[in-house]
Amino acid sequence: MKKIIFVLIPSLLLLSSSCDRSPVKYPETPKGDVVDNYFGVDVADPYRWLEDDKSEQVAQWVEAQNKVTFGYLDEIPFREAIKDRLNNLWDYSAKTSPFIRGGKTFSYERDGLQDQWVLYVQDSNDADPRVLIDPNQFSVDGTVALSSIGVSHDAKYIAYATSDGGSDWNKISIKDIATGEDLSDELHWVKFSGIEWYKNGFFYSRYDEPNKGDELSSANQYHKVYYHQVGTPQSSDKLIFQNLEYPQRNYFAQVTSDQKFLIISETESTHGNSLYIRNLSTDHDFIKLTTSFEYNYQVLDHIDNYLYVLTNYKSPKYKLIKININSLDIGNWRDVIPEKKDVLESCVLAGGKIIATYIEDVKSKVEVYNLDGDKLHQISLPTLGTVSGISAQLNHKLAFYTFSSFTVPSVIYSFNTETYESEVFFEPEIDFDFDNYATKQVFYKSKDGTDVPMFIVHKKGIELNGQNPTLLYGYGGFNATVKPTFSTSRLVWLENGGVYALANIRGGGEYGENWYRSGTKLNKQNVFDDFIAAGEYLIGQGYTSNKKLAIQGGSNGGLLVGAVVNQRPDLFKVAIPQVGVMDMLRFHKFTIGWAWVNDYGSSEDSIQFLNLRNYSPIHNVQSGVRYPAILVTTADHDDRVVPAHSFKYIATLQDKQRKGANPKLIRIQTRAGHGAGMPTSLIIQETADIYSFIFYNMGENIQY
Repeated sequence: MKKIIFVLIPSLLLLSSSCDRSPVKYPETPKGDVVDNYFGVDVADPYRWLEDDKSEQVAQWVEAQNKVTFGYLDEIPFREAIKDRLNNLWDYSAKTSPFIRGGKTFSYERDGLQDQWVLYVQDSNDADPRVLIDPNQFSVDGTVALSSIGVSHDAKYIAYATSDGGSDWNKISIKDIATGEDLSDELHWVKFSGIEWYKNGFFYSRYDEPNKGDELSSANQYHKVYYHQVGTPQSSDKLIFQNLEYPQRNYFAQVTSDQKFLIISETESTHGNSLYIRNLSTDHDFIKLTTSFEYNYQVLDHIDNYLYVLTNYKSPKYKLIKININSLDIGNWRDVIPEKKDVLESCVLAGGKIIATYIEDVKSKVEVYNLDGDKLHQISLPTLGTVSGISAQLNHKLAFYTFSSFTVPSVIYSFNTETYESEVFFEPEIDFDFDNYATKQVFYKSKDGTDVPMFIVHKKGIELNGQNPTLLYGYGGFNATVKPTFSTSRLVWLENGGVYALANIRGGGEYGENWYRSGTKLNKQNVFDDFIAAGEYLIGQGYTSNKKLAIQGGSNGGLLVGAVVNQRPDLFKVAIPQVGVMDMLRFHKFTIGWAWVNDYGSSEDSIQFLNLRNYSPIHNVQSGVRYPAILVTTADHDDRVVPAHSFKYIATLQDKQRKGANPKLIRIQTRAGHGAGMPTSLIIQETADIYSFIFYNMGENIQY
């Protein structure tokens, strides 16, 4: 996903450093006397006051913490050198797979160090692409991002959602594509929504306006689907779907490509959904197509009286089915692509065929089928890696997909569904010797004997002497599969002799529903055991030692890092928990946290409470323990995992920190959120700070 050639700065060298460092003096964090009683068990919450994001006292605490953290980072002698190198590495052109609507071609591009991706439109095959939406013009600091778009079927209008400062809250505007002029339409308090065009307007999802001051922390409830007609005020939008009996459910609209049916997907967690369907040519009510939230259903489209649906209904590794629109009963569902050994990750309709992407031992495999489910072709991929961004139309023979891996920058291919030929459409040009690096996949044993896959990336010919700085990454939750993909920032780690390891632990979707469920609720300890075993494997095989091993994870992965640091503080030298879920007893009380109960359980259940308390990062920090060097990262506009999680965690660590031990710091980014839409400049600065912190606390000294 990039381009432009630059001169490669000479390779960085790693030299050991043995200088003693003065202990960090942390800001004072007052304790309150809040105590909650859970089923007869008293649990103190002395830092409850840090949950108040409107408090002046919290603002002063944030300022004091950042002062200490950036003061510490400023003393790292090679921090600016790493930042400069990251700027050089990022300075290339990048693109995403193009898509076609109404005879026009759209694509995102980023030129060099632009903070935000720019949307281009090509009006015809003979025309040059032109800028349609440039989010870099939205704000001086680059923190207003383009989050989603919807192009009308005739390509006359584009509705686009923007996010300010990293928040999940979106504002939808409408632009005339031919003139580039914005209409007066503005839709507010949009969150977790698509933009689905129908006639002269579109369906979208929103919440009611929150109370002033509660926008970033209060629970998100009573999600609704509306229809907006172009040129009218939001107050005139028509309410299409709501369910006031269940305030903690979300609703997402989808219109079939033939404009005949409206599909509503209803969720009450991050996994599993129900479907409702309405015939748009009649005034009939919605018909409920599925019951309960036990399974996932994704409607591809409507073709010749059949809905094509990707589902794990009685198929833990997923299958593609078709449902006759005139006979919706479950007994009449028919398999198109039955469940197989590998996980069916996605299906896309293209040129009258089906492009199916499988997960085969955490690597992409792509096959082409006809609409009856007969296999026609398997796309040849250049190496182990990941296919993403498949862009196609049911009645258009040309499709696009993106391929990447740890040492393969994102390459866009065009694919002809008639000839089955793939051709390079765009390949980034980065002046980096990718041939000098090796990637391999290993399988190691977890505590209970389960085989867990892990990718290991490093310079060719490294010595397995236990002295290699190693960064172990994991996620392990929400059925998410972390596959081999390219990261520009990771190049700095690799070129300095660093080993990068990705552990595909349970809780993810690597092997389907059973692999996912074995890492949820009362099985959550499996996730931590898998990650700990990955660290032990890397040390046992001679890649690194407990003095050279760092761990990193974000969001649910931040929880992972916090939990394993508590359970095995001796195993790691540095830990980077990012935007983590750290208070497992109260996570469900903020914004969309209630939707995570399906994965974690809830402290409102007596058995689940005990399980959560046993691993909750905040509640398991012990006094007198030598924990690794820890740099927590969060952001003031994170309304997904509110920053109070990280605030309370670092306050607890600092309070129980043994004098003179490894630093416990928090980096709180302003004008940023959970990660989406963060400008390039802030990504580079944060990455430089993280790598500097890791290298510095491993005793390494980066020099040019």
